[in-house]
Amino acid sequence: MVIDGASATRLNWLRAAVLGANDGIVSIAALVVGVAAASSSLSAIAISGVAGLVAGALSMASGEYVSVSSQRDAERVLIQRAREGGGSGEHHLTNAWHAAGASLAAFFVGGIIPLVAVLATPAAARVIATFVAVVVALTLTGYLSARLGGAPVARAMARNVVGGGLAMAITYGVGNLVGLAF
Repeated sequence: MVIDGASATRLNWLRAAVLGANDGIVSIAALVVGVAAASSSLSAIAISGVAGLVAGALSMASGEYVSVSSQRDAERVLIQRAREGGGSGEHHLTNAWHAAGASLAAFFVGGIIPLVAVLATPAAARVIATFVAVVVALTLTGYLSARLGGAPVARAMARNVVGGGLAMAITYGVGNLVGLAF
């Protein structure tokens, strides 16, 4: 299958955006749920959530840039080898900056959802409200990523929800244990 330049750019952006959004939703949800299990302090939850949001978005952007740059280097070698072998034609390289920007923005937008849910909810319902908001967000990102990529929708939604739910449950349990220890 030959992928044209516009499709390659769209797929690169889609992959980075889906990964960023899912990671933002799950990472920040797990972080704030884990802290909420250990402490009822709204300021502790807010500080950890905002710090995690900024650190995660920057980490995702940096990781995407490095990863896609490595991929681009490999693509350049393959293109050079093809030209040396008599091949020619149009070649489209992946763009590390596009991937980094998409991942950063998507992580931030995704991470806002559990952060707002946990901060806007009374202490007694914080974890449940965050869990519900995250399940809805992960269902939506699974649906959108499948539709944009032409993949089966139910499978994409299920893997998002199951993976995110497990991450939150495990982190809640660890936070609860750490809270009891201190």
